[in-house]
Parts: sequence; structure tokens; C-alpha cells
Amino acid sequence: VEMYLPSAVTKQAEIEAAIARVQQSIGQDVVRIRYEIGEDWSGQWAIFFRILLTDDAARHRLRDVATRVVWELARQLDFPGMGVFPYHNFRSVSEQSMLQEPAWA
Repeated sequence: VEMYLPSAVTKQAEIEAAIARVQQSIGQDVVRIRYEIGEDWSGQWAIFFRILLTDDAARHRLRDVATRVVWELARQLDFPGMGVFPYHNFRSVSEQSMLQEPAWA
């Protein structure tokens, strides 16, 4: 059995550069963006983004900031070409302080 790996696995430098550009274009509302590549619930390859937002952005501009992040990531990265489906998870700094999940650090 031959294991298929999406090309996203070999394009991590490209993904990280795109994330840096997105963070810069969005500004202070985004604290950081982390990601991992793996299989989703259906067994398909996916890229899971963990986007940490300031409390102010999460409380007052969540829809606008989240939409901009999703669109900018899609504009910068060719998800279908990389063989992955994107998932975007958002959390505020306060939520992360309470939950203390290492993957979000």
C-alpha cells in the first residue's frame, strides 16, 4: 500500500511565508497563526489553522477579522493545488489563557 502525502507537507516554508504576509496585512488583531497538516474526520488531507486574536478583535470585530483571515489565506495559498482542505479555528487571548492548550501557544 502506497501512502499519499499532499504537496502541502513539502511546502511548509511557503505556508509559513504566506502566514507571515497575512498576519502583516491584517495587523494587530491577529496575535499569531499556527497550523498543522493532517487528516480530517473523513480521512481527507487538511490544513488546520489555529488563529489567535486579540480580545478586542474577538469581542468587537470577530466576523470581519475572521473573514479577512480566511480570504487572505485562500488568496496566498493554493489549497486545492497543495492537496488539502483548509479548516480555520479562532480563539481569543483570554480563551487561550483559560484553556492553556500547548498547540495554541
